[in-house]
Amino acid sequence: MSAFALGLVLVSAVFHATWNLLAKRAAADVSFLFFAYIVGAIVFAPFAIAILVIARPQLGWPALVFVAVAVGLQTLYFATLTAGYRAGDLSLVYPIARASGPLLATIGAIAIFGEHPTPLAIGGALSIVAGAFILTGDPRALRRDGAGRAVGFALATGVVIAVYTLWDKTAVSVVLIPPLLYDWATVVGQAIVVTPVAFRHRDAVREAWARHRGAVIGVGILSRLAYILVLTALVVSPVSYVAPAREIGILIGAVLGARVLAEGHVMRRGIGAAAMVVGILALALG
Repeated sequence: MSAFALGLVLVSAVFHATWNLLAKRAAADVSFLFFAYIVGAIVFAPFAIAILVIARPQLGWPALVFVAVAVGLQTLYFATLTAGYRAGDLSLVYPIARASGPLLATIGAIAIFGEHPTPLAIGGALSIVAGAFILTGDPRALRRDGAGRAVGFALATGVVIAVYTLWDKTAVSVVLIPPLLYDWATVVGQAIVVTPVAFRHRDAVREAWARHRGAVIGVGILSRLAYILVLTALVVSPVSYVAPAREIGILIGAVLGARVLAEGHVMRRGIGAAAMVVGILALALG
């Protein structure tokens, strides 16, 4: 993996962990996300327009199809993940979803794009996935009622993560949609999809803006920056390297959680963190 691509992914991971922390502290819900999408659409609109006017990318119906499907996949991701959270504990659903997604994306990239990651890179990817699971998982959650159903939704979420990763790779490196323009069009679509829900819960929407305005703006900007950097990395680097490397954001999030939110499990988190660091080094060298 090139130093440039790795640098993009690592900076993206910092942004990703930061916006997740902001969202967690604000107990983000659909009303919160609605404003975050609106903020992202407004802030990055001038840059998207500049790309259209200056670069004049040759885009047609295929680009619109890719954006529309991307919006659908992101909506499906949110639906399966929240269904998993309703069925079981976050400590069970989140690690399975986030660990299985990059693993499936890597398998898909090898099968579909013919990628050939080195043995060292494959070992690094597996180390990152294992570290992510150790860092965020709680094995005791498997023994609780409804665990099987929760695992099903978590794996479904992992499949969606893999599919949208491969889809986005195709959009930016085959269809050649500029990453910022692609992400901006997607977030506009997400805002449109969420708008009917927001109108049905107008009081909650007003409260979200009044109480968490700063967090909404932070999430709206940082979430977009984070994924634009990932999309840029996908232009120049294989999915089998980028997808696992993205999970380093979990490590940064765990550090922020321990420092800011005083979350525990120091020993388990330390082991998971070590596995992820070894994995990212292997990806860099592989």
